[in-house]
Amino acid sequence: DGVAQGRRIKCRLCTKALKKIQELAGDDPDEAAVVVALKKGCQALGRALGRLCQQLVNKYRDQITEGLQNGDMPRDICTAMGICRS
Repeated sequence: DGVAQGRRIKCRLCTKALKKIQELAGDDPDEAAVVVALKKGCQALGRALGRLCQQLVNKYRDQITEGLQNGDMPRDICTAMGICRS
């Protein structure tokens, strides 16, 4: 159904965005590195996805930052934020 499909798309976007952000942040990022990566990561996804990515980042900034600093996998961070199902 439409709701499940929408959720899958959001989950894929979240995972894709966080993978990009994780690459940009490096292996052991401090908060400043994560902040820069959040900005650049969304821009790298293009205009339409970038806008969605930016909304995601603004809403879940603390959880994303904490997850990346803990070395969590992008999918796990998205699941913890309730965007992906486990």
